[in-house]
Amino acid sequence: MDQPVTPLPLIQVWGFWALVMGALGVIAVFIQIAGPSLDPTPSVGTQIGEVAGEIRRAAWRSFFGMAQPEPEVVQVTWKDWLPVVGPVLGAIAVVLAVISGIRGEDRRFVGYGLGLGATAILFQFIWMVALLIVGVMLLIAILHNIGDIFSF
Repeated sequence: MDQPVTPLPLIQVWGFWALVMGALGVIAVFIQIAGPSLDPTPSVGTQIGEVAGEIRRAAWRSFFGMAQPEPEVVQVTWKDWLPVVGPVLGAIAVVLAVISGIRGEDRRFVGYGLGLGATAILFQFIWMVALLIVGVMLLIAILHNIGDIFSF
């Protein structure tokens, strides 16, 4: 006679941990995306003016052969690790989902883990590309108006 198969507790299933890691990865990416909007910052015009002023000062120092100031030391906080944590958790979720699939566990856990892990990695990549494009556009706008920056 066949023995009835008893299901494993949820904590012993690899796919469950893939799902958890994928969800944590997506949450970490979204916190990293939304986090800067929660910090108090000056207006966009003020920030662009500071960048343009710094470009002007650096250009004048270089033109007259003066030494550039030493860069400021920035303290590393937990927010600085979020761009790394999200995709790493996503990759862990993908690996755990593959292990779960190889072991023949519930296909829903495999799909959810793969989906959330890939989403964490993809969202982080898309966000970085979007920031890169916006940064280049801002730099082009500043360089386009370089004459106004150097005028007195």
